[in-house]
Amino acid sequence: MRKPIRALLLCLPLALAAVSVADAKVGDAAPAFTLTDTNGKQHSLGDFKGKVVVLEWFNHDCPFVKKHYDSGNMPGLQTRYTETDVVWLSINSSAPGKQGNYAPEKANEMSKEKKSAASYVLLDPDGTVGKLYGAKTTPHMYVIDGAGVLRYEGAIDSVSSTDQDDIKGATNYVASAIDALKAGKPVDPSVTQAYGCGVKY
Repeated sequence: MRKPIRALLLCLPLALAAVSVADAKVGDAAPAFTLTDTNGKQHSLGDFKGKVVVLEWFNHDCPFVKKHYDSGNMPGLQTRYTETDVVWLSINSSAPGKQGNYAPEKANEMSKEKKSAASYVLLDPDGTVGKLYGAKTTPHMYVIDGAGVLRYEGAIDSVSSTDQDDIKGATNYVASAIDALKAGKPVDPSVTQAYGCGVKY
């Protein structure tokens, strides 16, 4: 057997073992996690039992994220729902040296500039939680009910673009999901195709 081929075959099991499968599935309990926020405080998903929780994967350098922040759409949603006792967790899974990874102080500065109204901005630089949830894009949205069950996963809305003008005519899936949960109704749709920049793991 040629050495390069043999080496490839020897590495194959390790490569396969490194491939992780997301544990987050709509209708199942949302995977537990603990992350540190940009102020150095730890937060666990279990801390928010009994409340609707939104997970928002973001990267402020991504044009799709800029669309929703610069237009005021994302901060508006955050304000609208956190005022009704929803917990909004913005999660940054950009790895060190990759686009969107900033020191906590700079991250706080950027969140202030973008007028973020998230409950907490959490840092996931090793990508553990992002991969646990299968987060692929920024933004990638998840809505968890008060019992800790994942009820929505996918895009923020129905129009995949970086154009702020498209927001007005789009169906906001996150708002629809939260409103349905608060009204005791099924979330429909419960899964959509997320769009945006790839998470910079």
